[in-house]
Amino acid sequence: MTRPITLFTGQWADLPFEEVARLAGEWGYDGLEIACWGDHLDVSRWDDAEYVQSRLDILERNGLQVYTISNHLTGQAVCDDPIDERHRDILSDRVWGDGDPEGVRQRAAEDMKNTARFAAKLGVTTVVGFTGSSIWKAVAMFPPASDEFIARGYQDFADRWNPILDVFEEVGVRFALEVHPSEIAYDYWSAKDTLEAIGHRKSFGFNFDPSHFVWQQLDYVAFVLDFAEHIFHVHVKESITNLDGRNGVLGSHRPWADPRRGWTFVSTGHGQVRWEPLFRALNAIGYTGPTSVEWEDAGMDRLIGAPEALAFVRKLAEITPPAAAFDAAFSTK
Repeated sequence: MTRPITLFTGQWADLPFEEVARLAGEWGYDGLEIACWGDHLDVSRWDDAEYVQSRLDILERNGLQVYTISNHLTGQAVCDDPIDERHRDILSDRVWGDGDPEGVRQRAAEDMKNTARFAAKLGVTTVVGFTGSSIWKAVAMFPPASDEFIARGYQDFADRWNPILDVFEEVGVRFALEVHPSEIAYDYWSAKDTLEAIGHRKSFGFNFDPSHFVWQQLDYVAFVLDFAEHIFHVHVKESITNLDGRNGVLGSHRPWADPRRGWTFVSTGHGQVRWEPLFRALNAIGYTGPTSVEWEDAGMDRLIGAPEALAFVRKLAEITPPAAAFDAAFSTK
């Protein structure tokens, strides 16, 4: 079972798209998961045929395909409450506008519709991103959040995302929410609640990234098996916990790689994800989409780490062929 190995360009948006494509091509990546920020992809130009072709030409010159595009930053603003200076830091001027919170949400929703349209122009069938959440702020459960308060959050998500998904379906594209803290779906049960909220629409599924499961102490293999039909895309990213009695899983507002954090991202193959059982689970559910390297290790130079990660994933694919025993997928201990 051959799955393309791609590089997510989100952590490379400080470089021109042409340069990132050159690097990825030289390293031997099969393609890119293109981020919709920096100069990599401007979704407002989805109907500009010359601009769309310019992205395809850059990929072709570097021997790359595009399998997925990602718009995490804009998607985050669709449901978030509050909208504040954190969003000003990640959103385009077009989406931020005058900063009025509801206006920001509405413009973000329109941008996500255009993201689907741009994906279709590129021949891409999956968009990865975030949804935001009006109820993440209540995750600590104090002040107490009533059942009605939480239910309104899921209803808000459905009301805001159903019209976006209508456009996705019109153009034949799926949306893959990255199950991630701060999203409407951040763990196992919230993922189930999220699917229920929108009536299990076929255009909505998940981008699976095991790094966000490690520090929450969740069984990432079980998630893949239980949500098999909803796994639209996979990120290959590592994390590691450092819980020593002082450091907690919430991170204490410390930056990545700070030793006072209870968890952080590390280079692929050096963390706590048990990759062989996970890849066997992907084999078991018949996942044939991209495995996309997302580089976030603050302790390693990305120019060293990205090609190293590619080699790791290629080797991993060799030792977990589709003939591997299905039962092995159930063992994570």
